[in-house]
Amino acid sequence: MEILVLLLIVGLVVAVVIAAARAARKRREALAQLAARLGLRFVPDQDHALPERFEFLNKLRQGSNRYAFNRLEGDYHGHEVKVFDYHFETYSSDSKGRRQTHHHFFSFFMLRLPRSFPEVTVLREGLFSKIAQAFGYDDIDFESAEFSRKYCVRSPDKRFAYDVCHPRMIEYLLANPDLTLEIEGPVLALAFPSRLKPEQIESNLERLVALRELLPAYLFASH
Repeated sequence: MEILVLLLIVGLVVAVVIAAARAARKRREALAQLAARLGLRFVPDQDHALPERFEFLNKLRQGSNRYAFNRLEGDYHGHEVKVFDYHFETYSSDSKGRRQTHHHFFSFFMLRLPRSFPEVTVLREGLFSKIAQAFGYDDIDFESAEFSRKYCVRSPDKRFAYDVCHPRMIEYLLANPDLTLEIEGPVLALAFPSRLKPEQIESNLERLVALRELLPAYLFASH
């Protein structure tokens, strides 16, 4: 009986591994086809150097064993972009003190800007942002009470934050509440809490470009 149970467990594990491998292959194939249609390069391999190169972005310096994969790169509507699946690990201990590894995956979008800027982050208000405020990490308030209530905006340069979050940008973000925006250095970035389906990539590239076009022209005029 014990052998039968063991064989059943092993069979289930093998089935899960095979299903995961098939799903990963199917995702790579779909992303490769999308990249070809959009005129972008597709690079499926793990890239550990990318998060090191861009670790000034908050989302790319979390955890350990960080790497990008399934990258779509190139020119999109006149802008240099990178879109990729992203992985990092965190650890915890169970009740017996044994270390457990937690794998985290999400989708990340980057657009290169023609000059560097100070950091500004725009994310939905939540429990962690409210806890941070309690410890003195205040966010920036805006004339739009609805926007200030729903979003947490932080930047060491308040003037730049106001330049970014002008009325049209605020209107766009309120209409697209799933977006988490970060600008730092020469990068405009969007992070999603899980991996997007391949059919969701193009529409979010469009939104990335829309955010870039909402940045005021005067921010780039003297550089």
